[in-house]
Amino acid sequence: MWELKPRRVAVCRKRLNILQRTIPSQGVSFTCVESVTGQSVLVPATKSTEPQGVQTLTLPDVAEMLGVQVTRVRRLIEDRHLLATRIDGVLRVPADFFKDGHVLSELHGTFVLLHDVGFSDSEIYDWMFTPEESLKATPIEALRAGRKAEVRRVAQALL
Repeated sequence: MWELKPRRVAVCRKRLNILQRTIPSQGVSFTCVESVTGQSVLVPATKSTEPQGVQTLTLPDVAEMLGVQVTRVRRLIEDRHLLATRIDGVLRVPADFFKDGHVLSELHGTFVLLHDVGFSDSEIYDWMFTPEESLKATPIEALRAGRKAEVRRVAQALL
């Protein structure tokens, strides 16, 4: 295992604190390692689980709902307008990322900000469905309620 630079250790500690608040009762532990690219990465010591109660849609379901082809949905994921996770080998998108048959416009900037802070896609996914004390809700609930600026301030503070 590599030794982490002090700034990377601080980022990992913040991420570990978030995860410990999120899933303390599930007995999942994480370790922080530095990847080949030099990024600090949290690696689950045991298999992590999908947040409870999150309804997800397959890419074909999303494409049908949006009235586009599956390749367009994949492009939305690549461009960080959407975020998908693999569940049992199938890419799925949380249904909460849509409102009135459209992608929430607030997601793109929030995903880019969290990625710039150093979060991986799986960490962003977990953070979006983790109750945040300062928001008094999960970030996705706050975004759906129109509190984009507040969510992004909290995300920026994670740096």
